[in-house]
Amino acid sequence: MKKPRARKPVAKSAGELGDEYRFDYAKAKPNRFASHVDQTRLVVTLDADVSVVFSTPAAVNKALRSLIAAMPTQVSPNKAPIRSRRKQGA
Repeated sequence: MKKPRARKPVAKSAGELGDEYRFDYAKAKPNRFASHVDQTRLVVTLDADVSVVFSTPAAVNKALRSLIAAMPTQVSPNKAPIRSRRKQGA
């Protein structure tokens, strides 16, 4: 005795999702890992030419901290920042 052929699933149109892809937001739960994320960190994407020089986050942080240290500390909102002049020949 032959087995009956299994039916092929009916193809849905390109714009329709299958039932297994429908998400019921009423049953959603909060992300249990969200509290573990450090809110003080910021993710930045480096351009390709910059990422060649800075291969680790520590290298980027070191360069940025030295840049921040070299910046003037007080900036008036109406005036340009005051920069100290180097002595000529030094």
